[in-house]
Amino acid sequence: MESKSLEQKYNKLIIAISVLIPIVVAILFGIKLKDFGFDVEPLMFLPPIYATINGITALLLIAAVFAIKNGKRKLHERLMTSAIALSVAFLVMYVAYHMTSDSTKFGGEGTIKYVYFFILFTHIVLSIIIIPMVLITYVRAIGKIFDKHKKIARITFPIWLYVAVTGVIVFLMISPYYAK
Repeated sequence: MESKSLEQKYNKLIIAISVLIPIVVAILFGIKLKDFGFDVEPLMFLPPIYATINGITALLLIAAVFAIKNGKRKLHERLMTSAIALSVAFLVMYVAYHMTSDSTKFGGEGTIKYVYFFILFTHIVLSIIIIPMVLITYVRAIGKIFDKHKKIARITFPIWLYVAVTGVIVFLMISPYYAK
């Protein structure tokens, strides 16, 4: 009963975070600090860093699955907590970059342009969808509701992995077009 109330306790917070993050990111994405008189240099060094963070997150997710399948629960927990922390770091850097730099336009043409926009679109949509899924999965783990945790983790893992991997792919595809 206690674990059920833990889940219920966090439900409102999960909903609030899941709604607020995309809204705040969308608002901040549209704000350019230079338009408000701040003399800031574009943070052009951030995209390769946050793309690397996405890559490391993907590796941590895969390692966490191997850890839990091999009965290494504490390692799994540390890897997942690290993946969440890296995702938060990614988000902060992503927003900071976009608040100091103009958006980069993809310069590819033909089929590759459609491939890029398909990957970008699915990456963005799934990055919004994954927020509550990660939070629910995490709450169920800390609440020791392992049967329900395992059920949702089987759905959360491939989506989160896709978001992490496509974050790297989007960076690699658009990086030739960054302003130098």
